[in-house]
Amino acid sequence: MEEPLAPHPRRWHILGVLCLSLFVVVVDNTILNVAIPSLLRDLDATTSDVQWVIDAYSLVFAGLLITAGSLGDRYGRRRAMLAGFALFGAGSLLAAFAESPAQLVAMRALMGVGGAFLMPGTLSIMAQVFGPDERAKAFAIWGATSMVGLAAGPTLGGLLLEHFWWGSVFLVNVPVAAVAVAGLLLLVPESRGPRRRPDVPGAVLSTAGMSALVWAVISAPAHGWTGARALGGLAAGAAALALFAAWQHRNPEPMLDLGLLRDRDFSGAAAMIALFGFALAGMLFALTQLLQFVHGYGPLKAGLALLPVAVSAGLGNGLGASLESRFGARPALVAGFSVVAAGFLALGLTGPDDGYAALAAGLVVLGFGAGLGAPPAYSTLMAAVPPEEAGVGSAVNDAGQELGSALGVAVLGSVVSAAYARALPAAAPPAARHSLGEALATGDPGLARAARDAFAHAVSAASFAACGAMLAAALFAAFVVRARRPATAPHARSPRESEPA
Repeated sequence: MEEPLAPHPRRWHILGVLCLSLFVVVVDNTILNVAIPSLLRDLDATTSDVQWVIDAYSLVFAGLLITAGSLGDRYGRRRAMLAGFALFGAGSLLAAFAESPAQLVAMRALMGVGGAFLMPGTLSIMAQVFGPDERAKAFAIWGATSMVGLAAGPTLGGLLLEHFWWGSVFLVNVPVAAVAVAGLLLLVPESRGPRRRPDVPGAVLSTAGMSALVWAVISAPAHGWTGARALGGLAAGAAALALFAAWQHRNPEPMLDLGLLRDRDFSGAAAMIALFGFALAGMLFALTQLLQFVHGYGPLKAGLALLPVAVSAGLGNGLGASLESRFGARPALVAGFSVVAAGFLALGLTGPDDGYAALAAGLVVLGFGAGLGAPPAYSTLMAAVPPEEAGVGSAVNDAGQELGSALGVAVLGSVVSAAYARALPAAAPPAARHSLGEALATGDPGLARAARDAFAHAVSAASFAACGAMLAAALFAAFVVRARRPATAPHARSPRESEPA
């Protein structure tokens, strides 16, 4: 068996470039929410137009991930990231100056293509340049970057919109992308798996299957979970992915080795990460509305109010890395996701009159648990992936997380909507039951107070559902992931040098 590569001598500088790449993608996914009112006004967009602006990215991103990860393994992971940044930066620049909703939707789709080529490279290159004994710390820093991006997006968006036009939330991506490209060219080595023939049928089937699933999930809240659109999309997606699996089994040079999915560590870690994405994305979506509509915060203040999640996640990351190094991944995973569940439980027990301090306490617990649990989940997943398939393995994780996040927004959003409508007084008009915004627009102070209380109650119900999802993640960690000895530095070959681009 070939001895593992020694850690790359510039691995911590490389990690900085990869974290910057992750940061710009995560921020872009959260910064847009605060620009929705401006888009509605300045582009004369409808609510449906704005929904497509948001969804176009997710559809293309999720659909292309597995294909993009496979192409990175074949032709070079750094090369794939550079292509991704070129598309992401170009899409951001053109989106900033879009003159119609249709143009903006098209540019968001282009950004989704770029993001699909960017994201698999971040994890797969990290797995190549760090040794087993340092990966826990590296994934902790990577995970903290993701949490900071989630919290920083609304804050940065609110700050930009206070001084500039809506296009600034896209334009800010361009200089960051330029810095990341320079870092990739100067610091990051090229890496690739064995050259294989392109798997065109596999690419078409995986893209169609993932796109159909995500489309069905994001359409369900508006058109009903039992409607023809949702059920048809789910059926089409499942059929395409079943054909993809059958083709991969027959293909002598498959895009994805299905044996990877049978590995308990890989599949268990992927399931935990998807559940984490489900709970976190759904609750951040609901909490942003709670802060603005119930507590009366503006976009900037609402973004700042979420920062305790990022700060406590950074503290949890350090402890999580130490736990994993001393005791292995499973104890850190069980402890981390149990603490996240406790954080969501605390948020669920917070009432509308408890003030921000009670809400912040729940956010601190939630963030600390995420810092404990998320990095060992990523390191467990990547440790199960053969080095030559690091890109496609990372892409399978990214696709699962994207689907989990879309499900979280859709399912927990549906929980909020149903609980809100049930909690309103019987005499409330039908329009008020449709949304909190319409209830506040009536101008009736009594109805506004009742609607705010009902919405806070609904967010609590969603918090309890998110708590249940994270308890399920903790059970996956306890009973699915194998107990392993903590990683130690192996005898290694000489460090990898950069290949020509």
